[in-house]
Amino acid sequence: MSKLKILFMGTSSFALPALQLLHSENHHIVGVITQPDRPQGRGQKTNSPPVKILALQLGLPVFQPEHIKDQTSLELIKKLGPEIIVVAAFGQILPKSILDVPALGCLNIHPSLLPKYRGAAPINWALINGESKTGVTIMMMDEEMDSGNILAQKETLISQTENFGQLHDRLASQGSSLLVQTIEQITTDNVKSKKQDSSAATFAPRLTKEMGKINWCNNVSTICNLIRGLSPSPGAYSFLDGKMLKIYAAEPKPEKTDKKPGTIVEQSNKTISVVAIDGCIILREIQLAGKKKMPAEEFLRGYKINPETILGN
Repeated sequence: MSKLKILFMGTSSFALPALQLLHSENHHIVGVITQPDRPQGRGQKTNSPPVKILALQLGLPVFQPEHIKDQTSLELIKKLGPEIIVVAAFGQILPKSILDVPALGCLNIHPSLLPKYRGAAPINWALINGESKTGVTIMMMDEEMDSGNILAQKETLISQTENFGQLHDRLASQGSSLLVQTIEQITTDNVKSKKQDSSAATFAPRLTKEMGKINWCNNVSTICNLIRGLSPSPGAYSFLDGKMLKIYAAEPKPEKTDKKPGTIVEQSNKTISVVAIDGCIILREIQLAGKKKMPAEEFLRGYKINPETILGN
């Protein structure tokens, strides 16, 4: 089987398994395009994207254009001469001028069963909405967001305890395998595509900080789904004694109470139990502003919570 000339475009850790697998399968990667190094964190230290770090380790040429729509970016891509472009969590929208460069098109790894959850945060929203299944899609990119023809899909069940980080890594791995299979089918002219049913499309908009704030007047399942859908990043949160309290792991407790939602009704040596509208939430892993992330058991050893404290503003 002849190997195609592939240009890889990706930025975040979701793209790493795909780049690693393409390289280990000896595909001809003509270059890797990723986002520029950016300052991050409290110290605003300049960090390289995960894809750049891996690409350099693999000895691949790396390019970091500030704006992919610039004429210089187009000229670079034409010079590299890819037969196919692979995109995975790149972070910029490709213009038609670039989509038209490779003879065999631009493939995208999308972590949902398209047309469900088009957009920036499909894994988070699948969890937040309490979906029982999701998957990965390999699609042929067009000018609209996540609307291109589907080349392959793989479905997977979601565990009731799985959080964003765990599902993210699992889908990244599944997407890389499906990508390589799809490229092999393209090489042998054995791939079939189907149009998406746009009438069935749902959307997964970019997350905002406000979305992570817990409303304790919601039911137990809604709150637990929000927590796992935002864990470990960016994190669901409430407020304890005026300080932000991030909650990374929690579980439902079928216990009715007439206490006000948000009230801490129990704090044993190991657990913190908080009232929701139809039961309680047991907090398992938390982080108070200015402190490190820790199990609730460890937190309670060093922090005294007054009885009947209510979480929230």
